Amino acid sequence: MHAETYLKTAQRYAHRPVKQAVISSSALSLLYPPEGLSNYSRDAFIDDLTKEAERDIRDCLNAGAFCVQVDFTEGRLALKLDPSGALLNTFIELNNNVLERISPGERQKIGVHTCPGGDHDSTHSADVDYMGLLPALFRLKVDRFYVQLASEPDRRHVLNTIRTLLKPGQMLFVGVTDPINPKVEVRSKCATEYSKRQSSSQLNRWEPRTIVGSLRSPTTHRLHAKPLSPR
Repeated sequence: MHAETYLKTAQRYAHRPVKQAVISSSALSLLYPPEGLSNYSRDAFIDDLTKEAERDIRDCLNAGAFCVQVDFTEGRLALKLDPSGALLNTFIELNNNVLERISPGERQKIGVHTCPGGDHDSTHSADVDYMGLLPALFRLKVDRFYVQLASEPDRRHVLNTIRTLLKPGQMLFVGVTDPINPKVEVRSKCATEYSKRQSSSQLNRWEPRTIVGSLRSPTTHRLHAKPLSPR
């Protein structure tokens, strides 16, 4: 089932623009068995996967999604599986192959989400330092980055690193909700202070704008221009 189906369902009830999440091609690439398939080569699989991933994004845009979020939660996991970074670089290349099929104008409405995972009250890669992922993450050819920070032990260090990596025209959305925290909402003091700094003269020296928001509900997340809105 393609993501467009979920988008159209959400649009029937939503009173605000809807952001639709899609699974990354790199995550789906892990489905191909290591031993291969006799009648279906890996190259053929990757070619089909790239076409379908493009279709998933494009169908959502054509259906009126405010923006499309590519879920790249396997980014940090790649470093856990392969600390050399080779697997992560393969993931980046695969996702960029999909993004390059979409026009620069359309890519302004596409973003990438990253986090340490959050399923069944556990994470898969919270022990992997964000510093290993971030340089590769910002090589992805999108204009929006959704980075979950609420569960990070040193959020200020992550934010300062991101500051050096963001390019003009790119936007950073800081996730201030930890989805496996029993509290319904967690406001990040560090993210708040960082956002306030962006309204100072510092912002004029580097063009990207930072928006602080929650990523608890990636399908129907509302985007606000106000930097400190938790929803």
